[in-house]
Amino acid sequence: MGCWAASTWLNRYPSSQICGAFMVAPPDPHGPAFPRQAAATFTGLSAQPLPRPALVVGSANDPYCTPEAAAGFVARWEARWHLAGACGHLNSTSGLGAWQHGRVLLGSLTRQ
Repeated sequence: MGCWAASTWLNRYPSSQICGAFMVAPPDPHGPAFPRQAAATFTGLSAQPLPRPALVVGSANDPYCTPEAAAGFVARWEARWHLAGACGHLNSTSGLGAWQHGRVLLGSLTRQ
């Protein structure tokens, strides 16, 4: 849910000195696996254009968000989209370790 928290913060503070956002594995607040009871404050959020460049990375088989739903958020955030393949939910328990591919993607955002 960090993607939603980051996008909300960026839009609330558009004049901040933040240069960009690297957002990974956005959950779909309207999807069947979303923990509505535990994260009720996130269910009313909608994606709005971001005031800074952003790169959103998702997985082809994330149980919390389909690639199509994530691509929709990305379009409304006016961000770049990268589908990392079938990695499940991209988090510390995904077994990706140091996730070199993610480091390369982050580097592509910082070089803009």
